[in-house]
Amino acid sequence: MGPDITDPLFLAAAAAAVLIAGISKGGFGAGAGFVSTPILSLVASPEVAVGVLLPLFCVMDLTGLRAYWGKWSRADAQALMLGAIPGMALGAALFAIIPTDGLRLLIGLIALGFVAFQAARARGFLGAGAARPFSRARGGFWGMACGFTSFTSHAGGPPVAVYLLPRGLDKLTYQATTVILFWFVNAAKLGPYWALGLFGDGQLVAAAWLAPLAVVGFMAGVWAHKHVPDRLYFQLIHTLLVLTGGKLVWDGAAGLWG
Repeated sequence: MGPDITDPLFLAAAAAAVLIAGISKGGFGAGAGFVSTPILSLVASPEVAVGVLLPLFCVMDLTGLRAYWGKWSRADAQALMLGAIPGMALGAALFAIIPTDGLRLLIGLIALGFVAFQAARARGFLGAGAARPFSRARGGFWGMACGFTSFTSHAGGPPVAVYLLPRGLDKLTYQATTVILFWFVNAAKLGPYWALGLFGDGQLVAAAWLAPLAVVGFMAGVWAHKHVPDRLYFQLIHTLLVLTGGKLVWDGAAGLWG
């Protein structure tokens, strides 16, 4: 069943999900926007959640692409993109066979894993030491992981960070590389999502209704970047991820084995 845009619960969850995604992309980096998928998956099926969000992410990506055009690391971006292609193919194959409760379980586990990754990053376990030289093989491997997690739950940020943080790129180059990568990945997902029926049953209509909120969220993110401490924002995001991820794991496991 598709999204019911007259349902107040769906509208509230969708509005929160889109605003958070916009704020994250506009001011704090795309990674925190992953919480949008678990939030929307609480009131709709995961298939509906990812289908509604993808067109909105593509709109946000175009905004970021203009700001960072040509400022990325070409070698790193190419390695990650090439690796992402088989990763997305694997994600598409999984989507075709896994039941809805299996997707809930998967998204919940990725949400909890995301929080664990951020905790490890905050404690200096990632990106420490001398900068690593470019490696096409490493970039391809982590690009494949990015393609898979992005296709199944819009959560490609952690695998990319595992590869890029030790590269020692300056902040501008790092951000620009992630912008061009996720523009490519999200655009590449459009065709497979359509083929899998993830844009059916009103998902595109819901996305069109929510598009103004995506713009508002992005603009709010630009403002928040200057006025809201990163620590406070990410503490809120991680709390939401633990709560929504835990609920999805519980619901998914109960549906599969309960």
